[in-house]
Amino acid sequence: MVEKNAPAVRLGRGFWIVTAVLAILAIASIVFWYVAPIYRWMHLPVAIATAKQVDQLSRFMLATGSALYIFVVGYIVYFAIAFRVRKSDPPDAIGIQIHDNHKLEFWWTVIPAAFVVLLSVLSIKIWYEITLAPSNGLVVEAIGHKWYYTFRYPQVNGEITNAMHLPIGVPVTLNLTSADVIHSFWVPAMRLKNDMVPGLVTQIHFTPTRIGTYQIICTQFCGIDHSLMHQQRFVIDSQANYQKWYHAWQVKNAKVSNALPSTSGASVNLAAGDVAAGKALFAQKCTACHAMAPFTTVKYGPGLLDVLHDPTHPNLVNGQPANPADAAAILEKGYTGTMGSMPNAVTNGLSSQDIANLVAYLNSMK
Repeated sequence: MVEKNAPAVRLGRGFWIVTAVLAILAIASIVFWYVAPIYRWMHLPVAIATAKQVDQLSRFMLATGSALYIFVVGYIVYFAIAFRVRKSDPPDAIGIQIHDNHKLEFWWTVIPAAFVVLLSVLSIKIWYEITLAPSNGLVVEAIGHKWYYTFRYPQVNGEITNAMHLPIGVPVTLNLTSADVIHSFWVPAMRLKNDMVPGLVTQIHFTPTRIGTYQIICTQFCGIDHSLMHQQRFVIDSQANYQKWYHAWQVKNAKVSNALPSTSGASVNLAAGDVAAGKALFAQKCTACHAMAPFTTVKYGPGLLDVLHDPTHPNLVNGQPANPADAAAILEKGYTGTMGSMPNAVTNGLSSQDIANLVAYLNSMK
């Protein structure tokens, strides 16, 4: 049986006229998205260094997406009209067959693939800068509550409320977590947003570049007073004004406990560890990722029931001996490997005494 292929159909003059019109509209849309002051219309200033790059990526996606939409919709409308069923067509007529059209298949594969690769390169470049921790700078923790935010600063006791202040031009590592339910931390002027999850610490890295006061928005519905989360502010100060504000809170909270350690690497006196305090701290800081169960009971990290006394696992995840000193080193310095990442003491808000207490508790579990 010989297959009868449908006769070749050539694109007429109307197709090329439509293509020219669509090309003009697509170019106009691209120019619009790159020239129009859309962020000024939306009253969105640029508050940090990477915000401009996020804007450029957004413009690229809007421009290319609009151009693609114009061509797709334009051709659908044109082909629906040009190749519509006519009264003169037989009842068993079929549409135009394009199977095995290698040129068409080549181009509709290459063009989208090239677009995805280009978009991936641009996105990864920005993502890398946002996730790359600075070698120095300021470490701050933002904590979501029902229904407000609090902030913790190095060498400032307790938690600061009402507003988060940062100095202009200083690289910042912002650690985000929640005290109760899932919240979100979004500052439109930063173009960055992360969820705040109980028991989990996530990070954003950025450098403030524009002095001003900006709104912090929670984008996760967190309860009946969710709208109250929009009342607090993110403030970028001059260096001098930031130091005044910072010193004022040091004085105000001088007698408040629960200070965030300024750096890791403080001397840890393991002999001063308290088992009961370590147990309470483990329940607060560690249970999101670790179970007090055998090593093979994995949440995000291994079970820690007998981590310092397990003959079948004589080494820790970093390959060091399973002893109190090396466990303290992981708590202090953190670890990244095949099983994931363990934040360091600064990220987890652990003092040297906290580390000693946790190690004492782990050492007591046999």
